[in-house]
Amino acid sequence: MTARLNERSEPDISGLRIDGDRLWASLMQLARIGATEKGGVCRLALTDLDGQGRDLVRRWATELGCTVRVDAIGNLFMRRAGTRDDLPPVMAGSHIDTQPTGGKFDGNYGVLAGIEVLRTLNERGIRTEAPLEVVAWTNEEGSRFVPVMMGSGVFAGAFTLEHALAQRDREGVSVAEALDRIGYAGRQPDGPVPVRAYFEAHIEQGPVLEAHDTVIGAVQGALGQRWYDVIIQGQEAHAGPTPMAMRRDALLAAARLIQSVNDIALRHAPHGRGTVGWIDSFPNSRNVIPGRVRLTVDLRAADDQVLDAMDQALAQACSELGEGGGLSVSLEPVVYFPPQAFDPELVGLVGEYAERLSYSVMPVISGAGHDAVYLARVAPSAMIFVPCKNGISHNEVEDAQPDHLEAGCNVLLHAMLRIAGVGAIDRSAS
Repeated sequence: MTARLNERSEPDISGLRIDGDRLWASLMQLARIGATEKGGVCRLALTDLDGQGRDLVRRWATELGCTVRVDAIGNLFMRRAGTRDDLPPVMAGSHIDTQPTGGKFDGNYGVLAGIEVLRTLNERGIRTEAPLEVVAWTNEEGSRFVPVMMGSGVFAGAFTLEHALAQRDREGVSVAEALDRIGYAGRQPDGPVPVRAYFEAHIEQGPVLEAHDTVIGAVQGALGQRWYDVIIQGQEAHAGPTPMAMRRDALLAAARLIQSVNDIALRHAPHGRGTVGWIDSFPNSRNVIPGRVRLTVDLRAADDQVLDAMDQALAQACSELGEGGGLSVSLEPVVYFPPQAFDPELVGLVGEYAERLSYSVMPVISGAGHDAVYLARVAPSAMIFVPCKNGISHNEVEDAQPDHLEAGCNVLLHAMLRIAGVGAIDRSAS
């Protein structure tokens, strides 16, 4: 199954396991930086708290003997040397920035699972042939700076370093200024950085695994996304004297469009998604018919043909809404992420090791964007999902079971070893 990436036979390390208690303790220690009263975490990208989190993860990596490199967008690469350090590294990672009302596990789990893999290998005296790298990507969440998935996007060439560094937050602070302030303005490499394989362990952020009582999700790929800004222009008027049939009610039209968005997604099951997540009504007064509504639309699907069909259906719905009735509807596309399939061999490897380790496993599709989506453009990539309680994420009550996190990390350990190869084992190690 993985012959293209690694054809050599390896020593028997089937009994190798990570320390689940240690992984949990590390997650809880990192979660104290930016902890909220409700049990979550607020550690926005490139704030002082993010700097403290980076410092902690960096210290853990240095204690393991890793060399640390920071690139110009602040991505943090922690490298454990291999017996053939000339080979491209096998990477694991995610992010440690959070939403304003974020949880302890989103992103953080992927970075600390990688650190736990390195700790386990150090304890057992196992040296891989290819080097291993754990990476913490900059500004995945996009809560303070846009675009989202900024660090991995720059790394993969989705947008330029100059564009990313120039972005500003609501207070006018640029990414470049924020990086410099927290001490994470690094140096850009001279050329492309080769990656042999990239793995990202992550909580599912949805309810599917829990609903199927399954521990491991072998992620086939990520949904494509199209985002839009919509403006519906009608006419504000007095709520009392204006007869119903003579109104140009922009909010009523918006309600119909919201229903259309939902219907479009339902018509493209099982992976179609349609969401109106933000709405602004003007003048927003109790006794005034709304004259203008602005809203956002988020469409998602697993392949481009379906996503294109949903796009056309939305355009048609907007066109019909503007026909007659004195309304105008503006539909502006603002974001497009194509659907991204992950590497079939690495996905197969996730499933194979889940079964070998006696964990239940099922194929899943990621409805959210992740750093692995950009990494898949430049290297073989795969994701390992574990359940989160009630499917809730981007929320302070976000939660996951310690044994599930341990299971995902064990799959990560063996998948990384399979690709990197075992170069040497110190039998005297504990």
